[in-house]
Amino acid sequence: MEVALLGVQFTTSISLIVAVLLQTTKSEGLSGTIGGKSETAFKGKKGTEETLNWITTVLAVAFFVSSLLTAILI
Repeated sequence: MEVALLGVQFTTSISLIVAVLLQTTKSEGLSGTIGGKSETAFKGKKGTEETLNWITTVLAVAFFVSSLLTAILI
């Protein structure tokens, strides 16, 4: 039981890290002041961002729950 719970926590943590790294930044940064909005052509579809936000939220909740269960049971 403990090994399975730790495996779930490890998997959700790695997946959450990947989901956060795949998201684009909300600010334009230095490229916005120099080049304008040139990066909007490379962002992809609008639905992709919403789906990635939803996946990140689900993974964060799953990580939180698995961390609580790990702390309580182990």
